[in-house]
Amino acid sequence: MKTLILAAGRSKRVKPIEDKNFLPFLGKPLLSWQIERLTSHVFNDILIAVGAHNEEKIQVLADEITVENNAVSISLVLQEDLDMGMAGATLAAEPHIQNGEPLMILSSNDVLQESAFESMKQHLETNADSVLLAYEVSSYFPGGYLVTTDSEGKLPRVTGIQEKPGEGNEPSNLINLVLHLHNKPEKLFKALKETSSEKDDLYEVALQKLMDEGEVRALPYSGNWQAIKHPWHILELMEHILSTLADQPQIDPSAQIADTAVIKGQVLIEAGVKVFENAVISGPAYIGKNAVIANNALVRGSMIGAGSVVGFGSEIARSFISEDCWFHTNYVGDTVMDKNVSFGAGAVCANLRLDEGEIAASGRQKLGPIIGPNVRIGVQTSLMPGVRIGGNTFIGSGITIAEDIPSNKFVKAKTELIIKDNRATLNVENRDQMKGKL
Repeated sequence: MKTLILAAGRSKRVKPIEDKNFLPFLGKPLLSWQIERLTSHVFNDILIAVGAHNEEKIQVLADEITVENNAVSISLVLQEDLDMGMAGATLAAEPHIQNGEPLMILSSNDVLQESAFESMKQHLETNADSVLLAYEVSSYFPGGYLVTTDSEGKLPRVTGIQEKPGEGNEPSNLINLVLHLHNKPEKLFKALKETSSEKDDLYEVALQKLMDEGEVRALPYSGNWQAIKHPWHILELMEHILSTLADQPQIDPSAQIADTAVIKGQVLIEAGVKVFENAVISGPAYIGKNAVIANNALVRGSMIGAGSVVGFGSEIARSFISEDCWFHTNYVGDTVMDKNVSFGAGAVCANLRLDEGEIAASGRQKLGPIIGPNVRIGVQTSLMPGVRIGGNTFIGSGITIAEDIPSNKFVKAKTELIIKDNRATLNVENRDQMKGKL
């Protein structure tokens, strides 16, 4: 069988993060995470749907994976029309599917427990034309609900999908997740070619045709599910992955840890890391290869990417920090940061509104800025909760940034210095009296 990973998206909703496929979690790109989990369940024949914008980079990653594991076969399929969504990716994969060969489709940015893949594998070549992973919910979720019928001991039969029906109107407690097994993919290809839609839901329209004319089943699933649709979902996935670390610190033998440093809880420290005097790493936390945690720094509930430097007196709390980021006496809380970002001394990330209300549309009470790649922040500059800073942007010193900044900008503020004669006089006796009271 073939497994098709959908990775051609342009990551528009997570901007200014460049490409969520390459976000490093525990030192591995998200796409590598997905492939590793598939291959552990012997899904070794993999297709990756890519776009022109990320084809070259994904090819490099695929080559690295196949060198490490020669049992894995990875082929890229170019999706030329990205506006066609899942339908375009599926049709692009058709030439790679042999007649009668099953096809499993999943999203590169939906992270599921491995039990989901194992359960799906058990339904290969069943009588069902297709099997859809169905997430069981106990309260209303704004997603696509499966309309099902009783199947007398078999998996529930799916007769339709209702998108966001509204609380109280749910046809079932099952949400459609993007892990679909098509035992007879030729039927899917045919339906995609015979149907049409003015929206970007051609795949769903074709799926409805399969439901009407064939047999589509729902595979209930109640395990963990983390999808990255918006930047704050990166923090949620980070929290989940950190929670899976061992209870006690795991420290690579090559790491240099000062005697006065404190490392406690679920902490993973990679090769080449340096942790200096009086630094504190409080788990759950991950410190990537060759990173530096300097004197008096505090890292808690965060991932620090490879080559990053958390400089003197800095605090990184509940934040996703990518590779090669630099800090010095900074506070960074609940922040998502792409690679190669540098903060000048005293720059801070605000993460809480004055009224302690919800930040933007995130549903979170605490959320710092979302920062793209190759950004420089000047000394004593403040970034307000939830603002987005585009990639390749420089922001000057002593500024408060309370609105989104596009990519490729240079931001500075005009300040007026007022210089006048000094009419005040210092009283040395008062100073001496104060010394006496110390």
